[in-house]
Amino acid sequence: AERLRERIRPFVLRRLKRDVAPELPPRTDLVLHCELDDDERAVYDAIRAASVEAVVEQLRAGGGVMAALEVLLRLRQAACHVDLVPGQHAERSTKLELLVERLEQAVADGHRALVFSQWTALLDLVEPALGAASIDFTRLDGSTRDRAGVVQRFADEDGPPVMLVSLKAGGTGLNLTAADHVFLLDPWWNPAVEDQAADRAHRIGQTRPVVIHRLVARNTVEEGILALHARKRALSE
Repeated sequence: AERLRERIRPFVLRRLKRDVAPELPPRTDLVLHCELDDDERAVYDAIRAASVEAVVEQLRAGGGVMAALEVLLRLRQAACHVDLVPGQHAERSTKLELLVERLEQAVADGHRALVFSQWTALLDLVEPALGAASIDFTRLDGSTRDRAGVVQRFADEDGPPVMLVSLKAGGTGLNLTAADHVFLLDPWWNPAVEDQAADRAHRIGQTRPVVIHRLVARNTVEEGILALHARKRALSE
């Protein structure tokens, strides 16, 4: 037995979901592009113009990457909602308007949806938008104490059609097959983390086809992150 363990230790048995659960309904991945309006574009371009060149020079000179990560963070926030950027304010967000429009369509057609974001501050901004559209919702994030109660309320037949979920708190370990639509508001660097979030709905027990919507602002760093996803997935395969 010891010799066998020595020989098999370097190997991993990889079992894909389609192999172990062939009865699962199909999963469809969509990218929903939106165009920043003039005010949003002005803030995004201002951050880029003020920061990117200086950061590139620092990196060329052997500086650390923290300044670059800070700029990328601000650009990613500006692509979602200007209110996320320190010192900035906006009454509207093109991306959130697209989200609400698609949620209204989904709910009207009898579907239920999960909405993921890595930022609870962005979920805070989604809440009033859903309220204005008269879309009932529940929420699960790191501050949620009764996680089981929130999940059960969403799972009930007469429960709210939308659940807002933070990527860290709800990306793993939950069974949310009451939903058949998943909206990823902001692309994360690691596509496996997003796949884990999508798998809250597309898992054993799901009986309906699942649609994954990735909301991406055109001509922003978010498109670069999607390209990074493609390279990482190809490497993983």
